[in-house]
This record gives sequence, structure tokens and C-alpha cells, in this order.
Amino acid sequence: MVSTGDAAPTFTATVGTSDHEPFDLDDHVGDGPVVLAFFPGAFTPPCTNEMIAFQERADAFADAGATLFGISADSPFSQGAFREEHGIEFDLVSDMAGDAIRAYGLEIDIAELGLHGIANRAVFVIDDDGEVVYDWVADDPTNEPDYEAVLDAVESAS
Repeated sequence: MVSTGDAAPTFTATVGTSDHEPFDLDDHVGDGPVVLAFFPGAFTPPCTNEMIAFQERADAFADAGATLFGISADSPFSQGAFREEHGIEFDLVSDMAGDAIRAYGLEIDIAELGLHGIANRAVFVIDDDGEVVYDWVADDPTNEPDYEAVLDAVESAS
């Protein structure tokens, strides 16, 4: 599992819209702190709460120079509908292949919901040098991160 002090694994995926725009983490590292918020699945109550909470703090993250991304194994279409329904303005990244999820050591199954190979809830802050300067991984995927601690890490990395 990736932790503070590690070089952040880079990856490519798809931006969560119907346009299927490519996403490459390398394109964002070096432009201020990057926040990667992995979540199990769009439209589930804890994930909805988390992404809305990040949206409510989006201005504070932007003021600190950070770029915020939500990442899940959902399809770009699902993520696009999720963003639209909940007014999420930051990009969501579709990792249907699970490359980023595995690279960060976050792959879990929630068998009772029929979900396999999805992301555990986790947040990483990456600095301009590509180093992880903050990591949080949920003990239970229904737990949410400490949003103020994430913002503090971003401000320290700015």
C-alpha cells in the first residue's frame, strides 16, 4: 500500500464524462498539490456524502492551489451522471480497469453488494515532486476522511 514518503504511482485512466477524455496523472503533478480521493462507488450513500463534502470545500482546495480528483471503478457514464446529479464540479476519474486502484493497494470486494475489485475509500495528497505527503485509508469503507486534515496537508504542500 502507498503511504506518506512514497513516490506516487502514476497512472492513466478516463475522465468520468460521456466524452471519454483520457486522464494521465503525470499531466497534473507539478502544478500544485494533487488530491486523489478514491471511493468505492458512485450513488452509494457514503460515497455521495464524501464527494459532496469535497465539493463543499472545493474553493478552499483551489485557494490552496490543489487539484482534486475522485477515483472509482465506475464507468465514465455513471460518474458523469453522478457528478451532474450532485453538482460535483471537480473531475472524477474512471478506473474501470483497476490499474490505479491496484497501484495504490486499495482493491477490495464488498461481496454482499456484488462489488468486486473496487477501491477502498482513501485519500492521498501528492506534492509537486510526485511524493505522497498525506495518506489516509479507511479501516471500513463506510468511514469518511477528516476533510480538514486533508486540507491542512494540501496547504502544507503548497
